[in-house]
Amino acid sequence: MRLLPQHGESLWWFSSTVLLTALGFYMWPHSFGSIYTARDATVIRKHAIVLPLYQLILPFVFFVGFAATLQVPGLTGSDIDLALFKLSVKTFDPWFVGVIGATGVLTALVPGSMILMTAATLLANNLYRAVSPTADDAQVSRLAKVLVPLVALVAVFFTLKGGETIVALLLMGYSFVTQLFPAAVLSLAHRNFATREGAAAGIIAGVATVAAVSLSGMNFHKLAWLPPEIQDLNIGIVALVVNVIVLIVVSLVTRHAEAPAHAAAE
Repeated sequence: MRLLPQHGESLWWFSSTVLLTALGFYMWPHSFGSIYTARDATVIRKHAIVLPLYQLILPFVFFVGFAATLQVPGLTGSDIDLALFKLSVKTFDPWFVGVIGATGVLTALVPGSMILMTAATLLANNLYRAVSPTADDAQVSRLAKVLVPLVALVAVFFTLKGGETIVALLLMGYSFVTQLFPAAVLSLAHRNFATREGAAAGIIAGVATVAAVSLSGMNFHKLAWLPPEIQDLNIGIVALVVNVIVLIVVSLVTRHAEAPAHAAAE
């Protein structure tokens, strides 16, 4: 950890980012959605045992990055995303570089297609159906198919014009989806403390915090009165704290407001 800087992407940033990705791993719609296709609870338990083995692939990603640092120095900004390609061009014959590129495309198609279809389906089912309650399943299905290329174009635009590396975009995505974590965990409790209004308000507050900070380019280093440890925290974790506070407050208010209504109804 001595290689991490004292400020910025420091030990506190690294630790909070690891925590963020751990909490948000199953919050991606294409991840938790696949759980519902399990035959029974035993299948889910077996997958939970085997899934950590997937992490054994990650050291090879690190090796590529270390090799690129030594063999292709000077990679900065968005060029970091091309580390494997530039290293391949410098090391292998052109025909084998083509094989590596084709393999990369095929590797991206599987998770990419799942994410696109899930995003399009969620937009069509949760937003369009809310605006038009009379819409039938056939209409929602047709709209979801139309939204797939539109969502893909939006993703390509932010990738090419966002000025951020793929890793930065991924961490921003984790900051957004992890805002579902408090409501999802509380929903598993036998007696759920969170109300529907509280869960929605918490998610909106967390997402708004991430969006405001990310889009404005603001960071906590400009707030000199904050401790350095707080300044370096990943914005997703800060937004998660805001999320939980808003969830608790709104849930308490709405729960007390609902109690007299239930009593009057009885």
